[in-house]
Amino acid sequence: MTRYPSVCGQSLETDPVYLGGTVTEMRPAGEQPRDFDVTANGVRLHLVEWAGEGAPIFLIHATGFHARIWDEVVRRLPGRRVLSIDTRGHGTSDKPEPPYIWDYIGADITDVLRVLDLRDVVMVGHSMGGHSAVYAAVREPSRFAGLMLIDPTIGRNTDVPRAEGAPASGVERRRNEWGSPEEMIERFQSRFPFELWQPQVLDDYARYGLLPAPSGEGFVLACPPAVEAAVYGGRGLGEDIWLAVPKVTAPVRVLRAREPVPGVQTRGFETSPTSPDLAATFPHGSDRVLSHLTHFIPMQDPGLVAEEIAGFTDRVMG
Repeated sequence: MTRYPSVCGQSLETDPVYLGGTVTEMRPAGEQPRDFDVTANGVRLHLVEWAGEGAPIFLIHATGFHARIWDEVVRRLPGRRVLSIDTRGHGTSDKPEPPYIWDYIGADITDVLRVLDLRDVVMVGHSMGGHSAVYAAVREPSRFAGLMLIDPTIGRNTDVPRAEGAPASGVERRRNEWGSPEEMIERFQSRFPFELWQPQVLDDYARYGLLPAPSGEGFVLACPPAVEAAVYGGRGLGEDIWLAVPKVTAPVRVLRAREPVPGVQTRGFETSPTSPDLAATFPHGSDRVLSHLTHFIPMQDPGLVAEEIAGFTDRVMG
């Protein structure tokens, strides 16, 4: 495997080989991944795997989501092996009692790599998932070909915006019971931030983000409101992830949403909660600011994310 330390400190906006070009091929319509569970770090975790060749691309979702939130990205990565995970408390994975310290989720990801003996991994993490990816890369560096961090909510404790924690106070009051996925879609499609998402991503969010209610009638959220609130509350209770950043030896690509403007009030997650100097702090980091997008980059533009993943994977694998 060939690594590319030359990406350190560079803006690669004008490198067409790196960015991968326009996605013109798609996976066959209706193709479904293989579902399976593993026990890692003492927790049963659910994963899905799309068949393909080459370096395994491993996707980690943000707080409150699930493995299938990536479907529209994966559809644009035909021929590549892709795995996606329901982190603890999410989807159909185990939901242990709190706390949900982010280090625990990072330790789960680290152990999954060991259990599956994955090598040359290109790990893609959104928000909390990016935090987990860095945690794992420091502990199992030989397993990584590269990391793509999509607005990973990482920064110096003194300057990182707290957008990720802003809505936590209302999460426990979130509506948990739904009559159907269609009802959920209808309710959300005209509300921020869901109104900005690709419609199929919202459909996947609802259809895979609900589970049959224990009562036998209707559905409940696959990530219960109490668990989601605990995950938000668990940020910052473990190690200072910023101190781990310089220890990551693999190439890293950071994608960030629009930056906050001093004095301008925004809605939660409308701007990036990631420190602007994050990419430069990695030994081999590069940065791309997507000023037209919010924190929900994969949901708004899955095609762009797929292009970035494909180009980055081809680059680090040589």
